[in-house]
Amino acid sequence: MAGKRAKKYFTPNYIHYLDRARRKCRAHFFILRKRKIMTIEAILDTLPDYAKDLRLNWSALANATELTDNQKWGSFVAAAYGARSRQLLAAIESEAATHVSPEVITAAKGAAAIMGMNNIYYRFHHLSSNEKYATLPARLRMNIMRTHGSDHTDFELWSLVVSAINGCGKCVSSHEAVLLEKGISEELILAAVRIAAVVNGTAAALDALQTS
Repeated sequence: MAGKRAKKYFTPNYIHYLDRARRKCRAHFFILRKRKIMTIEAILDTLPDYAKDLRLNWSALANATELTDNQKWGSFVAAAYGARSRQLLAAIESEAATHVSPEVITAAKGAAAIMGMNNIYYRFHHLSSNEKYATLPARLRMNIMRTHGSDHTDFELWSLVVSAINGCGKCVSSHEAVLLEKGISEELILAAVRIAAVVNGTAAALDALQTS
């Protein structure tokens, strides 16, 4: 009897209905998740008074015009990724999407990801007094540096931003040299590094609030 009842109710149409309902619930879940993303302004409002300088610097950097939109917002995205702040990265990605293409955002995150590896590897070279390491092959895949699909100069700038956050002197010098060779001025390089500094400081303040 139980088998007949199951056969009666679990018809192809009923199974199709369940599948549609499941997909709708999943879509609704992702919409709710998206709605929970705080704006940059909302995040900055949570910072205590001792971090007021960070809030003021954000306003200045967001409205600065020295860098192109791709360079500026790509630097914001790469810096948030490098600063390891999921909350800040989500807010910056959401804002960046209103200024630049998804390809720029993806490439900026690609720069941050590869620098997360390279900065450790080459910082070791820089810190070690053994010069032999520099003569040995890296044996690490770095294909994204050729296949990112964005402007090469912008990618170098984003890589410099993350290298500054991670404190890799060798990588900073390398990317800076490429940028200068491509005609990017010291003023523009510092504009991107300011973004790195403020984003990293904000990430540190948010982390302190969450652990206090």
